Amino acid sequence: MQLSSFHHLPPLFLLLALLLAAVVFILQIGILGYAYEKIGISRRTAYLILLLSLAGAYVNIPIAELPGPQTVEYKFVGRRWGTSYYAPQIKEFPVTLALNVGGAIIPTVLSIYLMVKNQIYAPALIGTALVATVVHYLAEPIQGMGIAVPIFVPPIVSAVVAMLLAREHAAPLAYISGCLGTLVGADLMNLGLLAHLGASIASIGGAGTFDGVFLTGILAVLLAVSPRPAHAEPVEEPPPALP
Repeated sequence: MQLSSFHHLPPLFLLLALLLAAVVFILQIGILGYAYEKIGISRRTAYLILLLSLAGAYVNIPIAELPGPQTVEYKFVGRRWGTSYYAPQIKEFPVTLALNVGGAIIPTVLSIYLMVKNQIYAPALIGTALVATVVHYLAEPIQGMGIAVPIFVPPIVSAVVAMLLAREHAAPLAYISGCLGTLVGADLMNLGLLAHLGASIASIGGAGTFDGVFLTGILAVLLAVSPRPAHAEPVEEPPPALP
């Protein structure tokens, strides 16, 4: 009997399917939709951004080639009087530098849109720089995988920075600072390490950074949004009693 193809799916694909199911469920109860609405994005557009981000996590656009690790190989050059002679040769394995669509391009485009829409250029630059500094300090290069980013620290820092810099635009500023700060602090400030982590492609916004960018953007918005106090309706005083 032929086994179902489900059993032959790679674990990463199964993980992605479970993640997609969980995120769609969260969207149904309104959490992510609420977060995107707070930064000025409709729920229908939020669904589209979500699906494009998850699908784009597997799409890398090459932009450059970096010098990779070097190895020494010995090439046979001849044999004389029963002795083999080998000449050492240095072989370099170049690494392709790429932009990940889901983890770099989409959040960057959305961040620029929010920056222009809300006219928060200076706070966005300051917030991104502060978050990038913290993320760079905490980011951990992992051989064969990429740059690992802590999950909860960047969104908390992004939310605090956003509320301090521009409270009236805290939600979009938290998203911008969280996404761009994670990209800059984790990947761009570690370009020298990306080429030596044992992978043929160094993807900005890929691997562990994608999770950090995606979750940081959403969690930062949720943390930065504070409920507005309800305005009390004016109470009409009864007319004075006639004598």
